[in-house]
Amino acid sequence: MSTSSIRRRTTAFGTAGALVTATLIAGAVSAPAASATTPADGHGHARGWDREARGAAVAAARAARAGIDWADCAADWNLPKPIQCGYVTVPLDYAEPYGKQIKLAVDRIGNTGSAGERQGALVYNPGGPGASGLRFPARVTNKSAVWAKTAKAYDFVGFDPRGVGHSAPISCADPQEFVKAPKADPVPGSEADKRAQRALAREYAEGCLERSGEMLPHMTTPNTARDLDVIRAALGEKKLNYLGVSYGTYLGAVYGTLFPGHVRRMVVDSVVNPSRDKIWYQANLDQDVAFEGRWKDWQDWVAANDAAYHLGDTRAEVQDQWLKLRATAAKEPLGGVVGPAELISFFQSAPYYDSAWASTAEIFSKYVAGDTQALVDAAAPDLSDTAGNASAENGNAVYTAVECTDAKWPTDWKTWDRDNTRLHRDHPFMTWANAWMNLPCATWPVKQQTPLNVKTGKGLPPVLIVQSERDAATPYEGAVELHRRFEGSRLITERDAGSHGVTGLVNPCVNDRVDTYLLTGKVDARDVTCAPHATPKP
Repeated sequence: MSTSSIRRRTTAFGTAGALVTATLIAGAVSAPAASATTPADGHGHARGWDREARGAAVAAARAARAGIDWADCAADWNLPKPIQCGYVTVPLDYAEPYGKQIKLAVDRIGNTGSAGERQGALVYNPGGPGASGLRFPARVTNKSAVWAKTAKAYDFVGFDPRGVGHSAPISCADPQEFVKAPKADPVPGSEADKRAQRALAREYAEGCLERSGEMLPHMTTPNTARDLDVIRAALGEKKLNYLGVSYGTYLGAVYGTLFPGHVRRMVVDSVVNPSRDKIWYQANLDQDVAFEGRWKDWQDWVAANDAAYHLGDTRAEVQDQWLKLRATAAKEPLGGVVGPAELISFFQSAPYYDSAWASTAEIFSKYVAGDTQALVDAAAPDLSDTAGNASAENGNAVYTAVECTDAKWPTDWKTWDRDNTRLHRDHPFMTWANAWMNLPCATWPVKQQTPLNVKTGKGLPPVLIVQSERDAATPYEGAVELHRRFEGSRLITERDAGSHGVTGLVNPCVNDRVDTYLLTGKVDARDVTCAPHATPKP
């Protein structure tokens, strides 16, 4: 599932607005040989992994020699100077490193401290799969206080992963058709509703093959991890410093498994459960449960601030207002364009991010007070924003391609129907919307892979894991699982909190430890539990 709205893609598993469409561096440094050559996956894939490991080493060595031709960014990339942009060339298929190549867009801003303070590049991935990391250097131009100390020591480097944005972008549908509203109510009222959604999911999967068939078999997390190692080499870095959020944590986990000896520092924030049993079908079911819990947290906050919002002074009263709104939109879409699907896309920002609590409640409050237009403006697609709509469609295409190709999904509709019907009874907020978004994976037209067995390899340093207790998009158990798999890692838990993406929030207990780790490599002697960041104010 989802990041945020169709127009505001950030982190997590997918793109909510799409829910129911089916839904510099001095000198070149020679690249180290690809390490941990053959992951023991227990499925007889050693020969393929060997070929891809050799291909990754070839590509990294080539990139180290070529470097990156940095230049001012194109005006339509909307990245302020002195951020610079460039490209890194990687194989489409690492088993054929001399075959077809694709270009990955990268950008950077130099460290703000002295040459003596510089510790190299810090490479960032914000999640998705399908999100762009190119805004990362803007944390320096925007003078983010949370990142000021780290920026003194590191160049901040972002990139568009394969298939995303400016990196050989893929597509599965016409963007303007993709965003059109209203979509069907995700909660099925009949078997006919389910058949219609199944047809849309199959059509979407076929559209991915038709529009992006050459790329699809190679849109996997292990390949993106290999790309990350080629970027490391092109930057002239012997080892990688990495910050990954949401899906970026799974990318980091796979990188750390494939290239343990190439990791210098790694921070993973809001962790995807790396267990093979979770990637990706079960992970999405787990999300449905966690979203319901965080939805209730938001409703409790709204009720506690009833003087500001007048939506009810108990969770039950706020939920009643939500159900009334949903029923009204189901009967007749607001403004002709906002039905239940669009409402879920808009309202799910609140369980994702505390920063959306007040704005979501304010728009809801205006609706209940008689101002429907504010909600329509917030939840309806903007068909005039063709660039934004293309970006949203691309993001959803990459989300679908990576999750569907990474792992084997159930192909039997009875399995999907049973699991989602059961979950919906107690966790109705997101369950069916999430199911339809992922259902293209049931009829995926290219071979589905077996997920890598994430584990500690020779040379892997301590990894810093940061997680809030009540995260909806990446439930807490994922951080515990990665902590168990990566020996020597440290887990920072933000208790009684659930915002997705912790490292960017103001919480000195977290911020100081992230700074210390990135600046010195030191972690606490044991795991740490931090008090929550400040609760949002109305």
